[in-house]
Amino acid sequence: MTAEMGKPLAQSVAEIEKCALVCEYCAAHGARILADQTPPIAPAQARVLFQPLGVVLAIMPWNFPFWQSFRAAAPALMAGNTMVLKPAPITAGCGLAIEKVFQRAGAPRGIFQTVLVETGQAAALIADPRVRAVTLTGSTRAGQSVAALAGAAMKPGVFELGGSDAYLILHDADLEHAAQICAQSRLINSGQSCIAAKRFVVVRSVRREFERRLVEIMAASRVGDPTDPANSVGPLARADLRDHLHEQVRRSVRRGARVLLGGKPLPGPGFFFAPTVLTDVLPGMPAYEEELFGPVAAIIEVRDEAGAVAVANDSIYGLGAAVFSRNRTRARRIAAQIEAGAIAVNDFVRSDPTLPFGGVKQSGYGRELGEWGLRSFLNVKTVVGA
Repeated sequence: MTAEMGKPLAQSVAEIEKCALVCEYCAAHGARILADQTPPIAPAQARVLFQPLGVVLAIMPWNFPFWQSFRAAAPALMAGNTMVLKPAPITAGCGLAIEKVFQRAGAPRGIFQTVLVETGQAAALIADPRVRAVTLTGSTRAGQSVAALAGAAMKPGVFELGGSDAYLILHDADLEHAAQICAQSRLINSGQSCIAAKRFVVVRSVRREFERRLVEIMAASRVGDPTDPANSVGPLARADLRDHLHEQVRRSVRRGARVLLGGKPLPGPGFFFAPTVLTDVLPGMPAYEEELFGPVAAIIEVRDEAGAVAVANDSIYGLGAAVFSRNRTRARRIAAQIEAGAIAVNDFVRSDPTLPFGGVKQSGYGRELGEWGLRSFLNVKTVVGA
């Protein structure tokens, strides 16, 4: 991962450990979750069976090339399916390494296969009658294209797409804690995460102090060679991604946003972008409307918590969000009003092998992980009678 897409080495190691956790969860709990059921008020002698569909095609991105593949593979294989992985071209080596992991583990031949094809060739894989279901993690545009192809072929799918997660900082938040968590979430994987914090929706009375603390923490982050364990922020994965991020920042500034920190690519080799904080972000700016896939934080001021909820929901995306308040009852009440698949209270959003993961609106549909992920690619069959 570090060699192919520039992930800081410590984060690459942590990603592998998380892959082990989802495998262990499925191995320990899969048989129970997938066992035949007798619904409590169903007719006598009725049974519900959970049976595999067959081959699942997994189209996976470059930003978490091991985790996103195992997140899909472990539940699908535990349920009795097989999987064909199409990795992103720039992380083809990761995809091949995953196939070798299954081979070395003694999995039957063909249970998990990696295919190296160009993006344009994915349509043929989706249309192949041997493929019975599709899962994709990636951009909303990619998800729309693949979902259309899968729908035309009447094949079910799970799609985890883009996000512009809103982190709500209320008037009674612990600002030092909130700034630390917000910076950590914004900079993980050098800002290249669908589930990372992106929009910081701050109540007016605490905005200035939150800005000061966030800038201070972001400015202290170590940017550089991702193989150096001292560095926590590496390069962006490709030159075009850095160029696009820079253009989003420039367009936001032209429309009135102010740069408190960074705002530009860093000189020298590699596709580095300076940790950046924008403030005075308003509707109509890319920093408000679009997903910023890099280490750029957008601060949006609101008058009160009602305004914070309105801004959080004023997005085409609905992947994750967080609420910061010393009053946990208030925070949970607000969390229930936010349109997203996962909400954290006084923490950052992360996936967990035991819990459902996915989004709403343009962030996709379907769920991975937990009991819900284990049942994503199954024929739920009803059998009635002796």
